[in-house]
Order: sequence, then structure tokens, then C-alpha cells
Amino acid sequence: MGSAGGASIWSGRPGARLAMLRDRETGAAMAKDPQARRSLAQNRRARHDFEILEQLEAGIVLTGSEVKSLRLGRGSIQEAYGRITRGEAFLVGMHIPEYENAGHYGHEPVHDRKLLLKKREIERLSKAVRERGKTLVPLELYFQGALVKLSLALVQGKKRHDKREVTKEREAQRDMQRAILRRR
Repeated sequence: MGSAGGASIWSGRPGARLAMLRDRETGAAMAKDPQARRSLAQNRRARHDFEILEQLEAGIVLTGSEVKSLRLGRGSIQEAYGRITRGEAFLVGMHIPEYENAGHYGHEPVHDRKLLLKKREIERLSKAVRERGKTLVPLELYFQGALVKLSLALVQGKKRHDKREVTKEREAQRDMQRAILRRR
């Protein structure tokens, strides 16, 4: 029982199949890992500008052309932020370029995308965001198996002097590492 599109293998369970991929270097068949994590976009600026109070994982509702565009490694969360409206969480300002082969079934590059969180998580985050100076910021967008996930953080803005302290500490650590390497 082979498939028309390519090779497949059967696992020990009846009715379960694992998709097969080809290793680029050797051409050998290998099973797709359902828990493999592949990063699509990171928001490094968020880690610098904000103090991370809490971090959580959320699913994201996307159309087919958005997923295909993300599979090509295109997408940005630099300008994005989280918002909670009427008991639902949304990601605002995320940019996913149009997929060229989508035709008239394409999508708008920037629009609000619904986040998949549990009701209790949304209520807890809603209370926290109402406090002064706290907001939701995406840290990383990634594939986990075939699903697109988002690492979301509840953050508080850092003061300018806090950023300077972090920079000084980082430079001190580098200097200590250099001194240790010179002694060897």
C-alpha cells in the first residue's frame, strides 16, 4: 500500500502513518519529527526593551496562504503586540507577505490574527494588561511539527537606566571571560 505522492512508512499502530522526507545530503528517507521546533521569526528587540514577567505559548489562527508564506521563511513580528478584546486574544501588527501562488485566495499582509489560549489564561492576562505599564509582546514565531506557535510574553517597559545596567553587566561578564581565556 504505497501512496501516490511519495513513500510512506507504517508505524506499529494500525491506521497511523508517518510522513517521509528526504535528507538533502544523502537522499535517504527520514520520518518527520512531530515535535521538531523550527524558528520562523524572533523579536530580539523585545528582550532588550522590556522586562519579561511571564512567558507562554499560544497557537495562532492562519489561512493556508499565510502558512505557505511562513514555510518559505517569510514573516515578521517586530512591530506586533498582543491585545485582548471581548474575551479573545489577538496579535496585532504581524506581517506575513502574500504567497505568490495563492491567486485570489491570498491574504492581507497585516491584519489582526486570533491567538489560541485557554479562557483562564486570557482572563489572567487581561487583568495583568489592565495594570499600568504592562503589555503583551510576541518573542518568537515557530513551527512545532506542522503547527505554527507563538511565544508570547507579558512584559513591562524597562527604564533607560535599567538598560544601561544590563549593558554594563554584560560587558563586565565579557571582560571576565577574556581575562580567564588570557590566563590559559
